[in-house]
Amino acid sequence: MKVINTAIEGICIIEPQVFEDPRGWFMETYSKEKLAKQGIDADFIQDNHSFSANRGTIRGLHFQINPKAQAKLVRCTRGRILDVAVDIRKGSPTYKKWVSVELSEENKRQLFISKGFAHGFVTLTDNVEIQYKVDEYYSPENDRSIRFDDPEINIDWGIENPILSEKDMNAPLLKDSDSNFVY
Repeated sequence: MKVINTAIEGICIIEPQVFEDPRGWFMETYSKEKLAKQGIDADFIQDNHSFSANRGTIRGLHFQINPKAQAKLVRCTRGRILDVAVDIRKGSPTYKKWVSVELSEENKRQLFISKGFAHGFVTLTDNVEIQYKVDEYYSPENDRSIRFDDPEINIDWGIENPILSEKDMNAPLLKDSDSNFVY
């Protein structure tokens, strides 16, 4: 597995080694030992699977506050997404900065997102499936979101008029959220 650091510490692109032959391909999508050797030492305890039917769907920006914050390892197994992570750690030199990476069934890339980041994605095709690991169980009382179009963050999603859930449509701006992450 190749780990590629991004412009923001705590966000890494992971490129698995893919073995192809006339039958198809094989890849190892997760190895705790191999990732730990490269500085990613999350203890993943839950796998999630998401389906979005339509191109232009935005899910996010989501996170869980402390003490139930989650690190995530995200991959797209069907279709294509633009995956986004936003630094929401007060005092961080990259506070309110974001990284976006295209994840697809073709490129097989994954995105590791540390605790202290909001996460979201936009579907670039119809019929998208993503799968992701988290290192903390889902906690409804700690579940939070911020607006995908927060002007202080200014993410370039590459679309107009996205398809949104009611939760995401009504999410607060970061300045109005109770995010409790400190760098």
